[in-house]
Amino acid sequence: MHPTARKFADQVRDSHGFEATIEEFPEGTKTADDAAAAVGCDVAQIVKSIVMRVGDETVVVLTSGANRVDEASLGSEFDAEQGSVRSANPSEVKAATGWSIGGVPPTCHATDCPVLADPTFESFDRIWAAAGTPEAVFQLTPDDLRALSAPRFVDVFE
Repeated sequence: MHPTARKFADQVRDSHGFEATIEEFPEGTKTADDAAAAVGCDVAQIVKSIVMRVGDETVVVLTSGANRVDEASLGSEFDAEQGSVRSANPSEVKAATGWSIGGVPPTCHATDCPVLADPTFESFDRIWAAAGTPEAVFQLTPDDLRALSAPRFVDVFE
């Protein structure tokens, strides 16, 4: 197992008591379509960890692979000024989450940034999320997602 995926598995076990079964795909799971094809699920079952800046705050938005973040809706959730919402750059992602773009898991972040989640996940028994690298994913349930990430389920998606 890749050392970064092992680091995630250890962190999620130690901090939440969750035993993540990590699957690695050398061809990569960088996009939601790639991940869905690799694990054999619907693209909507893929948890994309989108890291955004809303004003001066970093927010992790857990988006279904079938959806996109609506920046105006996200800004409204935080009473942010129009135009103050943007994607975090790679160094901001790493600083806020401790993980690099493409491998950000939905939990075990370096900072206590707010986490929002797509209500779409609640319609599935199983979902898959990144496990620290662009080649590693793990399976969980919507209840697991709630327990691990304590997200606020809101509709801020296109």
